[in-house]
Amino acid sequence: MQRKAVFLDRDGVINANVFYADSGEVEAPRTVDEFQLLPGAIEAMRRLQAHGYLLFVVSNQPNQAKRKATRADHDAIHACLTGALEREGVAVEAFFYCFHHPNGAEPTLSGPCECRKPSPFFLNQARDRFDLDMPQSWLIGDRESDIACGRAAGVKTIFIGPSNSVLADHTVPALSAATAILCE
Repeated sequence: MQRKAVFLDRDGVINANVFYADSGEVEAPRTVDEFQLLPGAIEAMRRLQAHGYLLFVVSNQPNQAKRKATRADHDAIHACLTGALEREGVAVEAFFYCFHHPNGAEPTLSGPCECRKPSPFFLNQARDRFDLDMPQSWLIGDRESDIACGRAAGVKTIFIGPSNSVLADHTVPALSAATAILCE
């Protein structure tokens, strides 16, 4: 029997992005010391799980490709996240991370790839591996590339941000507000 799923972007959805003066941009945290869960994110994930959704994290993580952080930094952040989820009884079926960037400084991670969102590569892998009902599933993200990924995979989408997404089915200010849509 096919199951419904929620695909969650990580940075800006589950944890806070960080402003970096060196890039002038708000980005994924580079170190575990900068990693901070967003208020209500764990509770929202627990609620989605209680309503029968399988949870997946699908995230572009180009910091290593851009030489802004190391793989060890990423692994420490991932361990912090998984530890928090385990302590709170939240089960994520799988984490899918793309470490590539089209303009990366690290040659082994630079250039085009098949897994970087907006490609639906990881969502399609999850669909096939977990027998997911994509029309009953959702992607929640904070960038237009997240929304384009979800649409390409045939799932409904929720954009988290202060302004509306032209592509998303819904726009909300935080993950906790998305549960009101999915858990009616």
